[in-house]
Amino acid sequence: MCLGVPARIDAIVDEASQRVSVSLSGVLREVNASCVWPEDPQTLIGQWALIHVGFAMALLSEEAAQQTLDALAAMGAAEHEMADFTGLGGTQ
Repeated sequence: MCLGVPARIDAIVDEASQRVSVSLSGVLREVNASCVWPEDPQTLIGQWALIHVGFAMALLSEEAAQQTLDALAAMGAAEHEMADFTGLGGTQ
């Protein structure tokens, strides 16, 4: 099973291709933010987004992000999702 994982948007990588850098537990990854791209992309920095298969699918509050991370940990799914996030996961 593959779930979305909350991650914090740290930087705009490329405005033309709407790519941002996100971080989760010290892991950095570049993702496409076209689904959440605002008029002023700088407003994305510091926000939390739900990341799924290399796309920021939705923005969420820091509280909602933490609740989601806690729920993943409680389900025992956190390690699997982190492996997918870092690109180390196997096939689903």
